[in-house]
Amino acid sequence: MLESYIWNVLATVTGGAILTFIFFLLREKCFPIPNISGVWYVENTTESSAYNPYKGMTLDYIIMFWCEGCKVSGTAEKVHEDSVNINKDFIGKDRKRSNVNGYIQKNYFSKDKVTLHLVEDGFGRVSTYSYELIVTRKGMVGTFSSMVADQKGKSTWTRKKN
Repeated sequence: MLESYIWNVLATVTGGAILTFIFFLLREKCFPIPNISGVWYVENTTESSAYNPYKGMTLDYIIMFWCEGCKVSGTAEKVHEDSVNINKDFIGKDRKRSNVNGYIQKNYFSKDKVTLHLVEDGFGRVSTYSYELIVTRKGMVGTFSSMVADQKGKSTWTRKKN
């Protein structure tokens, strides 16, 4: 009787170890965390704003990320603005730097999501952007919100410069 009990315990432990290994392989090889480290080219298009001249404005950024697991960190620079007041490329000392922090939400039954917080040392004041993005095969797409004139709009992220 004791021998039968020991064999049952060994079979349960072995089965659990094998099942754990299978789940590990599935997570690491079949459903990995998306690799978003590296350079991204971002286009934000403002759809609504408390300040009418910002409606329809397009801002372009270059963003560099590095990831530690699901945690995302990086820096950004504004490289272009197209609005009713200005259509300008920002070069060298004219570029405004930003710090980016966020995380990757790994989903197994839907597309992975990335949530980011960007703090820009803008023209005259510091401004904040929040991004909710979906990871796609071609990049990331989603929405942004900004404290600058209550802006909201669409954001497109690609690995290649347009």
